[in-house]
Amino acid sequence: MRKAGGNLIACTGVAGMLLAAPGWAIETTTLPAVQVNAVRMDIPPFDLPASLSVVAVAPADAGQPGVNLSEALVGIPGILARDRQNYAQDEQISIRGYGARATFGVRSIRLYVDGIPATLPDGQGQVAHFNLDSAERVEVLRGPFSVLYGNAAGGVVQVWSAGGTPTPVTTLGMNAGSNDTFRYSANTRGSVGPVDYNIVVSELLSGGYRQHSRVRRESDNAKFGVDLGKRRHLTLVLNRYNQPTAQDPLGLTRAQADADPRQATAVASQYDTRKSGRQTQIGAIYEQSFDSGDQLRLLAYYGQRSIVQYLSIPPGTQKNPLQSGGVVAPTTRYGGLDARWTHRGELAGGGYEFVLGASGDYQRQHRLGYENFIGDTLGVIGQLRRNEDDNVNSVAEYAQWYWHFTKRWAVLLGVRHDDLRFSEHDFYITALNPDDSGDANYAATTPVAALDFRPADRLRLYVSYGKGFETPSFNELGYRSDGRAGLAFNLRPARSRHLEAGAKWQVTHALEFDVAAFRSDTDDELAVATNVDGRSTYQNAGNARRQGIELSLTGQLANAWQIGAGFTHLQARFRSTFFTCLSAPCTVAQLPVVAGSRIPGVPDDYGSLRIQHGSDLGWREGLTLSGVGSVTVNDTDSQRAAGYGLVDADVSYTFAVASTARLQLSVRVGNLADRRYIGSVIVNDGNGRYFEPGPDRTWMLGARLVF
Repeated sequence: MRKAGGNLIACTGVAGMLLAAPGWAIETTTLPAVQVNAVRMDIPPFDLPASLSVVAVAPADAGQPGVNLSEALVGIPGILARDRQNYAQDEQISIRGYGARATFGVRSIRLYVDGIPATLPDGQGQVAHFNLDSAERVEVLRGPFSVLYGNAAGGVVQVWSAGGTPTPVTTLGMNAGSNDTFRYSANTRGSVGPVDYNIVVSELLSGGYRQHSRVRRESDNAKFGVDLGKRRHLTLVLNRYNQPTAQDPLGLTRAQADADPRQATAVASQYDTRKSGRQTQIGAIYEQSFDSGDQLRLLAYYGQRSIVQYLSIPPGTQKNPLQSGGVVAPTTRYGGLDARWTHRGELAGGGYEFVLGASGDYQRQHRLGYENFIGDTLGVIGQLRRNEDDNVNSVAEYAQWYWHFTKRWAVLLGVRHDDLRFSEHDFYITALNPDDSGDANYAATTPVAALDFRPADRLRLYVSYGKGFETPSFNELGYRSDGRAGLAFNLRPARSRHLEAGAKWQVTHALEFDVAAFRSDTDDELAVATNVDGRSTYQNAGNARRQGIELSLTGQLANAWQIGAGFTHLQARFRSTFFTCLSAPCTVAQLPVVAGSRIPGVPDDYGSLRIQHGSDLGWREGLTLSGVGSVTVNDTDSQRAAGYGLVDADVSYTFAVASTARLQLSVRVGNLADRRYIGSVIVNDGNGRYFEPGPDRTWMLGARLVF
């Protein structure tokens, strides 16, 4: 049996490249300036006193299909994106340990596409509708300045679409690979008069690595830029995501994963566990610049999202009159507004930039629950068991000030105030299931400050500090641990304090090395309290600490050689003793989790490295190394998933097929050593099915025609 070792291949590779960098950095060219929007200010990434990674999106260069966000995050420290091989549950994304406990979707991290929130006001987000075909870059903000994005901002991930090109360009792409995987895409970019456009349509079909994991997904995205004259600009973004089917193989126990990692849990087939989802969204951004140098920016967006998910809850469990059924069917309408004023000027001989803004967001979710059986037939919609509206209104005000007060020194200050109101209106009321209606309010003011020192033109040193908070989402608020009706009003928002010190060094004009040391202390950390009848309840588990160091090396090593390397050492520990459940059913948390225990789902070490050689025409070769240390799977650390290291290789050839057309052919081999490993874990799974195996050796062929 092949087993993954605990050694971290990526970490070794990163260290080697750091040592080799000075000797390799020859015949380089200056990196182009990049306009970023991470902190809503016009500050170059190198001068920003914060941990910010900006990467160009080009999954085709690595022979990848451009489906998962993880494809674009290689070489970025701090962030860990784990492909679960399960499109019914979305990718598992964490930043510096925040978000690792999410069993589905993305928690504790704010997500944006072209400035439009992909995280609902209650803190729950998803990346399923991120379209990498239309993307130009990804920005990942970590550390104290993330708190300026409000609730659940343990980090920020933003995807930005490219603008239209002066000359129309069309790209047709096709990928085919292991596990009956096929993907088709078409992208056209161009300009017509004052309007530029970027339009993409794509479809993914896959049989899945594991049994019972077939998926079909459609993703369309359109961005239009309109020059209104007189320094006014309008951007329109439209997005459609449709996933009519995604089978859910569920997690495996340790014994099952060891026996056959490709299998699905028996109940997955018995109940035909699966999920379908749809989302449509539109956003508009109006920007106007004035003679004074001031700028006005207005954003409005609206979207609709619907999900139907079939779970494997047994009929006997649903005899409990308080049980909400084995089919979950929420329909969500959401939207919001954001207004921002930017002023630039000089003070005491130094330039400054001031931002003042306000935003309002809402979600209106109508949640239905049904039995997942009719008579002896399982995996179908049965009787209604839940009918409620789960609503959130969020209002925020924020201000930021950047002052480069001397040649060597700069300061960046910010403050934000959030006010959120959660309300539940219950329409499913019986003699044995009373009215669960209720509401809860949360408010917080989160300041942040940073000091930047520039001892040399190519060196930046900084220190920053900020406070953040995270409210419980409706997933945590929905049920009380005492089994009574109503929201879990006893839950308090988790509050955090973030400290970071870092350095940025431009080794050459085209190569940058960054290092950051960080610590984050959280009070009232949210954790599982009980798990019974397919229902989890939550508690505030006291204090927790996440601390560590990040290293990254990005840019051009030599002529036609590029590198992206990132390594993170992270210690994530509970600092208070609390009580939890080991397995279901469990109605009273009695098992102690002692202070000093590891936070589950968070590895102590992880990293990735990509080295690429080649040019736009001709051959291009790439090597990707990634490694993740061992992780605990539950609060009690009764089981662990071993660490692993993976090697992927790709090669492509691009040639001209006409005076204005190019064809790229590519091949990629994933997990070259054919390692057996656990790709992700389901934290605190009540049935002990913690493990989601990653695929063995896979291949992918690609063809892209650009004309």
